[in-house]
Amino acid sequence: MNDDTSKPEDNKPTPEAANDAAPDMQADATNDAEADPVETLRAENAELRDRLLRSVADMENLRKRTEREIGDTRSYAIAGFARDMLTATDSLSRALMMLPHEAREAADATTKSLIEGIEMTEREMQRLLAKHGVKPIEAEGQKFDPHKHQAMFEVPDPTRPEGTVVQVVQAGFAIGDRVLRPAMVGVAKGGGATGQPAEGSIDKSV
Repeated sequence: MNDDTSKPEDNKPTPEAANDAAPDMQADATNDAEADPVETLRAENAELRDRLLRSVADMENLRKRTEREIGDTRSYAIAGFARDMLTATDSLSRALMMLPHEAREAADATTKSLIEGIEMTEREMQRLLAKHGVKPIEAEGQKFDPHKHQAMFEVPDPTRPEGTVVQVVQAGFAIGDRVLRPAMVGVAKGGGATGQPAEGSIDKSV
């Protein structure tokens, strides 16, 4: 004989259990009521708008960076070629400088035509370099700038401010903001900061 004394009534929730479950059900109902669909949509819309604005800002930054890189490429793509062209131009200039004025005056018509042709070639090369953004660096009379000038020697000159470029041995050139070749210069020494003889120096002019 089965001694199981359980009855179907034992599986029914007791009044106490029903009372305990009631607050949880009420809390769930309250949460559902508080989750306003309109507010949820507004929050999602704000998040999507924020993401869109960030994406637009990123694309704008990318566009500007790309334009800047393209501009730099256009400006500096010929830097190597321009540097080689300067070497050729220097050779023409030196050839003309080595020709004495007397020899030029005494030259025959053929030689004079050759000299004029060299001068025209040098000027045209300089014009083409300038057309593509290659500009000479100002040096003489300027304050020595190690980023643009290369000091070759110092010139004792108490009448010029210390560090002033007083002689240009070889012209320097830049393309855009970049130095293709620094100017080789001589720099004043002994003039102090204002062009007066430095303290302790001797003025031999008196």
